[in-house]
Amino acid sequence: MACRRKDSFLWGRAERTALKSSRPHRGDPGDDVQTLQESERVAVETPVSTELGEQKKNTLRNRIFLCGKKKFNMDPKKGICYLVENNFLEWRAESVAEFIYKEEGLNKTAIGNFLGEREDMHIEVLKAFVNLHQFFHLNLVQALRQFLWSFRLPGEAQKIDRMMEAFAARYCDCNAGVFQSTDTCYILSFSIIMLNTSLHNPSVKDKPDLRRFFIMNRGIDHGDDLSAELLTKLYESISKEPFKIPEDDGNDLTLTFFNPDREGWLLKRGGRVKTWKRRWFILTDSCLYYFQYTSDKDPIGIIPLENLSVRPIHDPTKRYCLELSSCGGQKVKACKVEAGGLVEGKHRAYRLSAASRAEQDGWVASIRSSISKDPFYDLVTSRRRKVTGSINSSNNNRSTQGPRSEPQS
Repeated sequence: MACRRKDSFLWGRAERTALKSSRPHRGDPGDDVQTLQESERVAVETPVSTELGEQKKNTLRNRIFLCGKKKFNMDPKKGICYLVENNFLEWRAESVAEFIYKEEGLNKTAIGNFLGEREDMHIEVLKAFVNLHQFFHLNLVQALRQFLWSFRLPGEAQKIDRMMEAFAARYCDCNAGVFQSTDTCYILSFSIIMLNTSLHNPSVKDKPDLRRFFIMNRGIDHGDDLSAELLTKLYESISKEPFKIPEDDGNDLTLTFFNPDREGWLLKRGGRVKTWKRRWFILTDSCLYYFQYTSDKDPIGIIPLENLSVRPIHDPTKRYCLELSSCGGQKVKACKVEAGGLVEGKHRAYRLSAASRAEQDGWVASIRSSISKDPFYDLVTSRRRKVTGSINSSNNNRSTQGPRSEPQS
């Protein structure tokens, strides 16, 4: 991301249009956007001169800074650029990281998305951000509680990998000798996160006990087992108190639908009355939301994709159809939003129709990706293979070299 001073306060027509057409993302067009645009207008039209009193100067500067924070919550890259252009930040990793770490009112989801980007500057900011955490003399659960409270993990596997890699490196720097390698810390961290989900998610019926937690982490310390005392302490800590997920500061609606995996118009077939109605669909966070109009603030229906499958299907009345159904033919756990609140749906399948074959294929691929993606499991499996492969390779090298000869006296 390169920050430029050109048009530092003004948005272009395309950006304004995108904001206005982003419907439930931020309301209609919403108090936040109105406040943000007003702050920008004041910043442009009010000259900062020596004739203004210090109080007015400070007021104007505070408005510009607030405007930058609002921009960050809507689009972190643009927000950081705005603050750099207006001399609130330096374009250095340490300056940006300190702002993200210490400033109140920043959206935790936006922080996670910014830190997870793969550009060189973002990686440097991530390292600087992690280095601001003090993990000295903390066990791994305590360190994870502190780290995961400072932002919200993004859903993309590569972003999670970079962030947890940086965490593991920082923890091992602060606590030398606890683990034989950062790989051990990385794998155990994910094991703890997954244990937290298994123990405290009501939908998980088969709760892992301490013995299974031992088995899960067998041989991860460069081929050796971690001490039973350490694993017991970590297990008991998570068992007694789950991780707290940080609530987003600022207006959470700003980012609820801000960066969807996919969005567009689809025809949806009704449940009891088999009529087709045009709906605006948004795919994000492993859920399908649908709206009557793009300008609607709230969805009229929500379809969680957990335990669902999707496939293209032939329908005699519509072309380019796809169908969502639950595994095992059970009722889909979806709901409609009505005046009285959420009402559980009674569909055993949802049938949708796209405008073209390309749209049909795109929706099927995007939904399948959202359903099947388990970034934690994938990342841990990959790292385990790496550790196992390294150990096997080392053992093979020793066996092919034969026993060492004693030095001649």
